[in-house]
Amino acid sequence: MTAQKTLSGRAWSELLLLGLIWGASFLSIRIALDEIAPLTSIAHRTFWAMCALWLVVWAMRLPVPRDPRVWVAFLGMGVLNNVIPFGLMAWGQLYIETGLTSILNAATAIFGVIAAALFFADERISARKVVGVVLGFFGVATAIGLENFKSFDLRSLAQVAIVAGTVSYALAGVWGRHFLSGLRPQVAAAGMLTGSSLVTVPLAWMVDGPISLNLHTDTVLAIAYYAIIATAGAYLLYYRVLAMAGSGNLMLVTLVIPPVAIILGSIVRDEVLNPNAFAGFALLALGLAIIDGRILTLLRRRSVDRPTPRG
Repeated sequence: MTAQKTLSGRAWSELLLLGLIWGASFLSIRIALDEIAPLTSIAHRTFWAMCALWLVVWAMRLPVPRDPRVWVAFLGMGVLNNVIPFGLMAWGQLYIETGLTSILNAATAIFGVIAAALFFADERISARKVVGVVLGFFGVATAIGLENFKSFDLRSLAQVAIVAGTVSYALAGVWGRHFLSGLRPQVAAAGMLTGSSLVTVPLAWMVDGPISLNLHTDTVLAIAYYAIIATAGAYLLYYRVLAMAGSGNLMLVTLVIPPVAIILGSIVRDEVLNPNAFAGFALLALGLAIIDGRILTLLRRRSVDRPTPRG
């Protein structure tokens, strides 16, 4: 079994920065949705992020894949990791708060554990992970509030859409590991966003009409943030932290994102979340901590190191 990497000071700072960037992305997306439709918002996100990442690939003189099978894999990854989740979450944000969206988004790690266990022999689910996953599901149910389904409305449907987006993210992780694991991360991210743009740009054009660049300044700044910084830049930072800290430690970013999104939503848009949302996040966080395993390891060490009482 491979030992889990430790978090250096630099890895911690970059992980926190990644959490801040992604946490703020929920607010920027919601600001853009005040003027543009969800499909148009994700077309902007994937297209401009794609352009930025190909510039990075060009500047680094990285080889571009020529095998058509790799480009088909890029298309599949783009649909699973961008088109479906970005679209569902952008639409969902029209009807629920940015903070609640970020809390439900944390379920990505829970579904990721399940998807990996289903598709990969070396990712078998342990008893500890089962406990973490169950707690995660309770967290999602609590955040949504099962009583809301008694009178199923657009708000309830929006929350289901967000959770469905996290399932797509989890499946994207499986797809990426299977088909794209041998590529440089910058190339994989640029290719994925190219696949996404091939779908989102024409789809947005057909559904929402011609994509206009004549937008309010707030909308332009919001798009620039979530496309260039929170997508292109964040992907590059994500892979840096992954290389330094490993996937287990990187999962901790999931716990940083919701507090940032909740605070910004409260300050900028006067959002107030139901106490259920905070209780649900607490359960999700506990589930993720148990899946991560470090807390249990620390508790075991302390119980072993504790002096035995003498009579």
